[in-house]
Amino acid sequence: MNKTDKIFVTGHKGLVGSAVVRELTRQGYNNILTINRYRCDLTNFNMVYDTWYLENIDYVINCAGLVGGIYVNSIRNAEFLYENLMIQANVIEASHMFKTKKLIQLGSSCIYPRDCPQPIKEEYLMTSSLEETNMGYALAKIMGLTMCRLYREQYGSNFISCMPTNLYGINDNFNLETSHVIPSIICKLHNAKTEQLSSVEFWGTGTPRREFLFVDDLAEAIIFLMNNYDGDEHLNVGTGEDMTIRETIGVISDIIGYKGKITFNISKPDGTPRKLLDVTKLHNLGWKHKTAFEDGIRATYKWFIKNRTL
Repeated sequence: MNKTDKIFVTGHKGLVGSAVVRELTRQGYNNILTINRYRCDLTNFNMVYDTWYLENIDYVINCAGLVGGIYVNSIRNAEFLYENLMIQANVIEASHMFKTKKLIQLGSSCIYPRDCPQPIKEEYLMTSSLEETNMGYALAKIMGLTMCRLYREQYGSNFISCMPTNLYGINDNFNLETSHVIPSIICKLHNAKTEQLSSVEFWGTGTPRREFLFVDDLAEAIIFLMNNYDGDEHLNVGTGEDMTIRETIGVISDIIGYKGKITFNISKPDGTPRKLLDVTKLHNLGWKHKTAFEDGIRATYKWFIKNRTL
C-alpha cells in the first residue's frame, strides 16, 4: 500500500478498527477513509454500493462486526450470525464489483472446533464441532474467510483473511453485559477496589486457558499482512502463549491493586477449554507481537481510568 492510497477501515470506532487507524496514521498513511453507520450501514447493500461507487477505494480493512463476550453471544446467537454475515457479504461483494486492489477480512479464533488439538493450526478449521455458546458468530466468521477464498478462486480477487486470538486494549468495551474477558475482569476488579468489596465472583472454574493479544499489535500485523501476504489461506494472529483465566485474573488484580478474595461460580459455563493459536506461519513471514501482557494491561487500565463513564 502506498501512503496516499485510499484505505477504507470499516468499524473504525471499535477496538480493532480504532487501533488500525492509529497504526496507519503512525506509519504515515494519509488517505484513511472512515464512515459512520448512519452514512453507510454495512448491513444495507444499497448504502455499501453507493459508498464504493463514490469513494474510489483502493484497499479495505474490514474490522466491522457485532462482537461480545460469552454471555451476550449465548443469548443473541441468531443476531450475531445475521449481522456479521450481512456485513461481510456486502463488503466483500462491493470490493469485488468495484475492483478493490486488496481486502483483508478479520475472523476470530472461535471459528475453530471446541475440542481442538493445541496449539491450533490453520488446517484444523471445520474438523469437528464448534462451541455452542458462540456458534452464530463463529459460523459467520467462517463464511467470511470462505468468501475471500472463493472470490479469489473464481474472480482472482486479492482478498485475504486473518484469525486473531482473544484481544484487549485501548478503546475496548467495558460494559459488563457485553464485554469480552479482559475488559470484564478489569471492570469488575476496579469496581471491587473502588467499592472496597471483600470478594469478587467470576464465571466458571478459572481453569480454561486463553491467549491474549494487545490490539495495537494486531493492528500492526494487519498492515504487515496487507503489504506482505497474498495467499489464499487464512493466517492465525496471536502470541503463541497462553495462561489460565485464574492466572489472568491474578495478574490484572495485582496491576489494579485489588486485595480481596477471588471466587469462581462453577455453575456458570467455562466456554472452550483452551484456545492457543499456532502462529508459526505468521512468524515465518517475519511478524511477531511486541507487547508483553503486563504492559498491555497497564496501558489498557490507564486508558480505562481516563475514559470510563462516571
